[in-house]
Amino acid sequence: MRKLFFFIFFIFFTSILFSQNKIALKGLIIDQENFPIPYAGVGIINKNIGTTSTEEGTFYFVITNKEVKDTLEISSMGYITFKIRVADFLSQKSTKIVLKEKTTELSEISLMTTEEYIKNALKNLKKNSVSKNHQLKILYRRWSVEDNICRFYIEHFMNVIDKGPSSYMTRYSIQESRKSSEYRFIKNLQNRHAIEYMEMNNPLRKGVYLNDYKWQKIKNSSYDGEDVLVVEGSENEKNNIKLYIGYDSYKIYRFEIIKNQPKVGDSLKAIYIYKKNKKGKLYLSYHTREWESTAKLPKNIKTLLVQKNKNIGDYIPMAFRHEVFVLELEEDKKSFETFKILEKMDMTLYKVPYNANFWEGISLPPETKFYKKNIAELESLYSVPISTQFKYSN
Repeated sequence: MRKLFFFIFFIFFTSILFSQNKIALKGLIIDQENFPIPYAGVGIINKNIGTTSTEEGTFYFVITNKEVKDTLEISSMGYITFKIRVADFLSQKSTKIVLKEKTTELSEISLMTTEEYIKNALKNLKKNSVSKNHQLKILYRRWSVEDNICRFYIEHFMNVIDKGPSSYMTRYSIQESRKSSEYRFIKNLQNRHAIEYMEMNNPLRKGVYLNDYKWQKIKNSSYDGEDVLVVEGSENEKNNIKLYIGYDSYKIYRFEIIKNQPKVGDSLKAIYIYKKNKKGKLYLSYHTREWESTAKLPKNIKTLLVQKNKNIGDYIPMAFRHEVFVLELEEDKKSFETFKILEKMDMTLYKVPYNANFWEGISLPPETKFYKKNIAELESLYSVPISTQFKYSN
């Protein structure tokens, strides 16, 4: 009986210690005009712990008691980096963080040409990035859209071994998975995991050829104390790429893509955000993209939709919407988790048991405007909350 008492006490005491050791850091990042600041790098840089703020400027991540004496840093394009001791931030009544705008005044005479800056940025890409094998813990979200409304959602928690934007991922594994109810007319499947398309659509990985674009300077900005040049390249009137390049370091902190293929009817919009590790090297922090196209309806589906009084042709609009959060960076190879090579197929075809306890316990980032929009479309179909869909569809 005495042994049982001590065993129960030990379990209870351990659980208390564990709960006390987890501390949530959350807040809202705004400018001096009270507008939210999206895509800010938030974290404890010397520990490689942190996240990226949402479109609404909110952030959330978890630390332990070991990080309370460390410094929380907030960096965003065009603003002065904000620093505060974690303990001081936790003791504040308000969780709002106000960033001050940084005025950039550069002499045009002393600058190189736009093309020279881009050339140097591409030349130094490997040097400026975490280019050795590193492990990323990634939250990958994909929404399937048909007839201009979201009809299916799948979410993977993944481990990825990457070598940075100057190279390619070497392997990945799916740790956890959950999905919504199935409301699609047709099931458009990708021939590999969507994370590979994230990689394939990244022009830094494929190689940016200067002569393929007409370049122009858009504006000056700043990031984490460094002046930044924002340039845009136009491949034609439809395809554009925008780069955010450090004047001194040539680091590419962010880039955006807009591609349209009128003959095919496809379009792609994407954003890639990078942030610094403790050594100042860049790694992927956040990504979002939307690919739009059309799909031919099978005759039986078309007949069914016509019977439901839907005015529809042979093709319907379809799209994939993606959102990616990097939740953790690990550079010590000894701490990498075991990976197995996965067969290339659509996200929905991997057999991963649903673990409700995992999804209830994980520290998810705040819901973005992009996330809320897609989930609202999905829930509106039959008024079924996403939590209920998760419960009965997995």
